[in-house]
Order: sequence, then structure tokens, then C-alpha cells
Amino acid sequence: MFDIGWSELLLIGIVALVVIGPKDLPKVLRALGTMMSKVRSMASEFQGQFQDAMREAELSDLKKEAEKLAASATDAIQNPMQSIQNSIEQPTQLQPTPPAATDAQVDQQIAAPTQLAPVNIEPAPIAPAAATSAETPSEPVRKQSAGS
Repeated sequence: MFDIGWSELLLIGIVALVVIGPKDLPKVLRALGTMMSKVRSMASEFQGQFQDAMREAELSDLKKEAEKLAASATDAIQNPMQSIQNSIEQPTQLQPTPPAATDAQVDQQIAAPTQLAPVNIEPAPIAPAAATSAETPSEPVRKQSAGS
């Protein structure tokens, strides 16, 4: 913390022994120890109070949010018909549908079709099929009913 090495501590101890004296040095060290313990306890108490204040502030915020949620939930539960009526009365935003084409517009589209590029379609030659007597019956097959 103070970046004091062993050699500096030894020097401080020798100066304290010379200045205070060997007879009063234990009393001074004991008083110094009790003061340090009081300072540490006060620091920990302050830190604990600060953390308690932070918890209370967080709890008060959470309590306010819980009260808001409870109030909105109670309103919805106590008066469900009013909330339904309010949702019905609010205008819905629908996109307008385009008007249907009139008969005149349809007639114009039929009368003036879009110009397409001419396509040259030649019929493919048909290859003669090898017909066998097993594949094509000479007489059509008639279904016979089970009763006749």
C-alpha cells in the first residue's frame, strides 16, 4: 500500500525506540493497533451502509415498477369490456386496396395486347411407333359387370 520495504520498517522501529523509549513503546504500539482496528471497523460499516442504500434504491425502483404493472393488470381485469371496446374503437390502419379494373380498362388490355417477339416454332417430326398386336388390341376392352 505504502510501498515500504523491510529496511525502512527497521529504520522506523529504531527511530521509534529511540524517540519513545523502550518503556513506553509497547503502550504506543497497542494504542496504534486499537486505532487501526477502529478505522477498519468504521470503513467496513460505511461500506455496509453504502451497499444497503444501493439495495434500497434498487428495491424502491423495483417496487415502483411492480406497482405500475399491478395497476395496469388490475385495470385490465376489472374492466375487460372497456378494454375490448377501446381496442375496437381504435382505427385500424389498413392499406387501401386498389380499385378493380373497369370494363373499359379490360377491353383496352384485350384490344391492345403487348407486343411479343415472334417465335418460330416448327413441329418436331413424329417417329412412327412400332405397333404390335399385344400392345394395341383390335377390339376395345369392355368391362363386364359381375352380375351379367
